Formats: sequence, C-alpha cells, structure tokens
Amino acid sequence: MDTVGIVAWSVAFVLVTVTVTGLVGRVGFSAPVALVVVGGIASFIPGVPGVHVEPDVILYAILPPLLFATAIRTSLIDIRARRDSILLLSVGLVAFTVVTVGLTTWVLVPSLTVAAAFAFAAVVAPTDAVAVSAIAGRVGLPRRVVTILEGESLLNDATALVALNAAIAAIVSVVDPIRIPIDFLIAVVVGVGVGLGAGWLISLVRQHLRAPVLDTSLVLIVPWAVFLVAQVLHGSGVIAVVIVGIYMAYRAPSVASAESRVTVRLNWRTIQFLLENAVFLFIGLNLSGILGGAMNAGPGLWPTVLIVAGILLALVASRFAWVMATTVIYRHGPRRLRERSWSYGNGVAVASASVRGVVTLAAVFLLPESTPERAFLQFLAFIVVVASLIGGLALPTIIRALKLPPPNRQQERVELKLLLAEARRAGITRLDEAVTPADEPRVIELLRADAAFLGDTIDGYEPEAAWPQIESQIRLRRIMLSAQREAVLTARKEGRYQEPAIVSALKAIDAEETSLSAHEPEETG
Repeated sequence: MDTVGIVAWSVAFVLVTVTVTGLVGRVGFSAPVALVVVGGIASFIPGVPGVHVEPDVILYAILPPLLFATAIRTSLIDIRARRDSILLLSVGLVAFTVVTVGLTTWVLVPSLTVAAAFAFAAVVAPTDAVAVSAIAGRVGLPRRVVTILEGESLLNDATALVALNAAIAAIVSVVDPIRIPIDFLIAVVVGVGVGLGAGWLISLVRQHLRAPVLDTSLVLIVPWAVFLVAQVLHGSGVIAVVIVGIYMAYRAPSVASAESRVTVRLNWRTIQFLLENAVFLFIGLNLSGILGGAMNAGPGLWPTVLIVAGILLALVASRFAWVMATTVIYRHGPRRLRERSWSYGNGVAVASASVRGVVTLAAVFLLPESTPERAFLQFLAFIVVVASLIGGLALPTIIRALKLPPPNRQQERVELKLLLAEARRAGITRLDEAVTPADEPRVIELLRADAAFLGDTIDGYEPEAAWPQIESQIRLRRIMLSAQREAVLTARKEGRYQEPAIVSALKAIDAEETSLSAHEPEETG
C-alpha cells in the first residue's frame, strides 16, 4: 500500500472509531463491543486491508500512552488510602489468576507448553480500567469501591505484563526458575525508581516553563521516554509509566500553570479515547485472520467450546474466590484488618467487575511467533474479551440488586462549598497583603465582591485606557488564586476533605485562572 493509501485508511480508521463511539453512546450501548463487531464485519468485506502491527509497536508505542493517560487521572491520596486492598487485587489476584487460569489452559489444551499456558493466563488476567470506570460512573458505586476498582485496573496491568515478559522469556529460551522472582523484583524496583525519579525531574523542569505549549509538549513525550529508560535499565517500563503518571498528577497543581493543566487533561483524554477505541476496532479487523488461523490450528468446534467455557469459568471463579476470601479475612481477621474491612455486598461488586479490554487485546499480540498454538491463543483471548464485555452489560443490574449505598453527593457538595470558601478567604488575605497605592480602589472592591470571573470588570472601559486596570486586576487575581490553590493543597495534605472535593476545587480554580490568560499576550517561549 502506498503512502496516500495508508493516510486514507488511517483517516477512515479514526472516522469510523469516532462515529461508532458517538452513535452507540447516544443509545447507551457498549462502544468497545460495537467497535469489535464493526471491525469484525469489515474484516470479511473484500477490499478492506488486513491490519498487522508488530508486537514491539504495541509494547513501545501503544501501551505507554494508554497507561499514562489512566495514571494521570488517578488520585495518589485515594491510592494511599486503599493501598492494601488495591495491592491485594492488582498483585495478589493477578498472580492467583495467572496460576489458576494457566494450569486450566494447560490441562484443556494439551499441545501447549506450561510457559505458553502461563503467558496466555497473564494476557487475560488484568481487568480494563476504562470499562470499570464507565460502569462505576453509571451505577453510583460507593466511593471506596470505585477507588479500589480503578486502582486495581490501573496497577494490575503492570503486574500482568511483568508476568507475561517472564513467561515469554521461558517460551523463547531456557529460564532458571530461581531467576524469575529475582528478575521480577528487579523489574519492580527499577520501574518504581525510574518512575519516581522521572516524576521529580519533570516536575522540577515544569516549574520553569512559562509557556503552556512548551509544558504540554514536554508532558506528551513523558510515557515513551520513561518507558524506554526503564526498559534499557532492565526494569518494568509499565510500572515506571504508571508511577510517573500518578506522581505528576499529584504534583501538577504546584508546578504547572492552570492553562497547562487544562490543556494536558484535554490532550490526554483525546489520546486515550483514540487509542483505546482504535484497539477494539483493530482487533475486530483481525477477526477473519484470527478465526482462520484458529480453525486451521484449533482442535475443532466442540473441543473449542469446552476450552472457552473452562477458561471463562476459571477466570470468574478465581476472581470470586480471591475477593471473597479476602473479604472474609478482613471481616474476621485481626483488629487492624477489621477496621479496614468492607461488606460482603462490596466484595460481590468488586468480584463482579471483571471486564477485560485494551491491555488484553494488545498483549496477546506480544506472544512470539514461536509460541505453540499462537493463533488459537489469540482467538481465545478475543473470545474472553468479547464475553467479558457482554457480561459487563449486566453489571449495573447486579450492582443495583446488591442495594449498595451510593456516594454521598450531598456531603461532597457541602465539602466543596466549605473548601472553596476556605480558599477564597485565603485569596482575600493575600489580596490585602499585595495591594499597593497604585491599585485602583474600584478594582479592589470588585475583587473582594466576586473572586470568580474577570469579564464583568472590564465592561464600559476603553481598551487602551482600561489596560492598566485590567493588568492590575489580572496580577492581583493571580495572586489570590495562587493562595486559594495553596489552601486547597494544604487541606489535601492535612486530610481534612475527601478527594472529590479537592479535585473539584482545583479544577474550578484552574478554570478561572485559565480564563485570565485570554486577556494577556501569548507567550511562545
């Protein structure tokens, strides 16, 4: 295919992704399922080219931005508060799933080696962060359950991919079993170290970047740069990307301008949307090839049905067994655990949220060509993802049947009002300290009366005559907003408000500070 053809099909690819997602979103249907179906149908249409992507492209080009886009929306405070539960699921459950599903697959598909079976289990082990977030948002789960599910679905990607790398190494060469836990520990330690070091260094640089375009450009290359550095140092690039994303999200209010933060959020939401949905369309376009390979290499129709049923049962059973066993231990174990326990209803909700998605679809193509039954394993991964997505459609019904208490929206609104009032008081105090004799009294009165918006303050002014007053107001308002942000961050550090109130207050302050930039000359350096 020539260059023009590649560009044309790429444009068509994006248009189909956006159109299908927008249409199914209006009717409340699952966009990933719809994109897989559309891609699958298109794969059988003559003239539609097959899409082939090298495994290294998936590993180095697609996974880092996907993980980073999710990480920068993850609250470090919430992760810390639920770290034990999240680690039990993102590390313990993934390891348990790899063992149980790996052994099940090895028994059901005798032609597989143990390494290949465990590699496949690592591929299907992690849940999908996007699907979990969408479900949690629709049904109004308790805040604690949402935090646990989102934290798990982010961090379990890293655990599963580290396990996959170990299994792939066993497929292509002879591996010393003693080296596996050692290599795993090295990968984790180096990945965490690179993530923290890169986060600190990038945050230090961002403090000195005044132009939002420069700040945004720097952030855009972070996931790929950090991933490559960690891989070169024999660490986990996945863990490094997750850590740097969470760290940068926490530090952003202190080191980056409001306009930069708003731009970064919008850019990464767009990147995440395109990549996530494009992967579902991509796997659908591979359906005909995967199905053909599975039919040629597979054991036949009914044995395949039995294998699929056994793998799905092992996935569901292992998750329920681990989550409910953990729930029992927390509710009836030592006092320290009982103080952090959750209800059985919450346990069932967490266990039911087992949707697989983008990482599974991407990771299955990382299996090397020498993997036994590679085409058949790709087909099985495809079936697992589609079956879990379809099963996820029933999750809202299951969760409503559990009658779990929804988030206390009234309390969150009250906390937001209290926090914003506290921030505004800090802004007024800083205003009193910053006022000079040259500042016009009318400007000071307007700032005191309403610290929310700039527009009304310039009504009736002639542009050139008004600029000194506008400049004065912008300067003083920025000082007030800086104090407001410091007050919010102090409240966060002291743990006096819940994270939803903190995030909402920071976004409100960012939005107002961004509006001030419209009245200033643009900076390009």
